[in-house]
Amino acid sequence: MSTPRHVPVLLDRVVALLAPAIEHEGAVMVDATLGLGGHSEAVLTRSPRTRVIGIDRDPAALELAGRRLEPFGDRFTGVHAVYDELPEVLAELGLEHVDAVLFDLGVSSMQLDVRERGFAYAEDAPLDMRMDKTTGRTAADVLNTYSAADLTRILREYGEEKFARKIAAAIVREREVEPFTDSARLVELLYAEIPAPARRTGGHPAKRTFQALRMEVNDELAVLRRALPAAIDAIGTGGRVVVESYHSLEDRLVKQAFTAATRSEVPEDLPFIPEGSEPAFRLVTRGSEKASPEEIAENPRAASVRLRAVERVAPTSRGAAS
Repeated sequence: MSTPRHVPVLLDRVVALLAPAIEHEGAVMVDATLGLGGHSEAVLTRSPRTRVIGIDRDPAALELAGRRLEPFGDRFTGVHAVYDELPEVLAELGLEHVDAVLFDLGVSSMQLDVRERGFAYAEDAPLDMRMDKTTGRTAADVLNTYSAADLTRILREYGEEKFARKIAAAIVREREVEPFTDSARLVELLYAEIPAPARRTGGHPAKRTFQALRMEVNDELAVLRRALPAAIDAIGTGGRVVVESYHSLEDRLVKQAFTAATRSEVPEDLPFIPEGSEPAFRLVTRGSEKASPEEIAENPRAASVRLRAVERVAPTSRGAAS
């Protein structure tokens, strides 16, 4: 089996955004997308009074991260769950609120680098793409059972693939000859269906289709849509939610959730906000932050990152108390 690598994106900036919320005795941070634990390791190292709860749906990631973070003892707790299950996780741990929640969305380095997982298009592998291999449908199931209309929809929406209809028709045609089982055959089909001029721009021609399949298999946008308000509700006063996203649809959901949280309830035409009606949250980042050219050169996966953060500045009746 191939060995995974892990290069956390915007590591120093993420830790800096988290720091004001967690640098006190008894602080608790939730790493909602633990992966191989790079962000958690940095937080545990640089904020010695902080406890980290690491959530991941991938049992293999939990095992590897657990070994990496073992030196921190009971300051780290690993939990096998999907991150929209955050309220249940905190309830089981007896926590009414936490001080920070971090999301590093998308596919992890481990899942991309371990060939057997089927996330990468550069090597032939089974078409799996499940972040949790113990449950759910695979990418092969999607390719072999979805209608042409549904395949077109996910390729267009999740992959932003201009040739979605053409590719979907070819998949339906070819699966009648033989069901799809491995990535090499799908990549070969994509090379055949995407016109040569389009193949010469925008990266590997399989990139968009593989991204779309992964997001569909793992129901990523629906999970994120539920997880964001849960995370916002989970933080106490002074707490922060920090999100790294890598897809325009993900970033749009983050922006919408943060905008809703920081919006005042008073009518927009009022010349001032009455005392006591101020929003309970404030934006920490101005818009979305991006990786520097230097970081992108060192870690190409940072090229599409968008970083946003929000802070609770007052209790609300619907959320966690201070």
